[in-house]
Amino acid sequence: MKNRLERERETVKNMISIYCRLNHKSSSLCNECQELMYYADARLANCPYESDKPACNQCPIHCYRQIEREKIKVVMRFSGPKMIFRHPYLAIMHLIDRKHEPVKQSEKE
Repeated sequence: MKNRLERERETVKNMISIYCRLNHKSSSLCNECQELMYYADARLANCPYESDKPACNQCPIHCYRQIEREKIKVVMRFSGPKMIFRHPYLAIMHLIDRKHEPVKQSEKE
């Protein structure tokens, strides 16, 4: 069983991969999508919530810069519906994780 952050990393990686393959017609990630994946991975690695991380759209801390936030929104809107067919476990777990309430930093201490 993977922890929450590992699943999130895998989900984002697969969403970016789907987006790049179908939009940029590339068998491997193009430079722009590779950079977005590195950026997302770095943000996840530094998440202050760690395994208690809520879904990004419900997180009180927006750690993505505006440009990357817009890019990942486009990727997720495009790839999200396709995830249920290509990666059903990750898609379902992502929907479940969206119901996870963010833990306030004062409650963690």
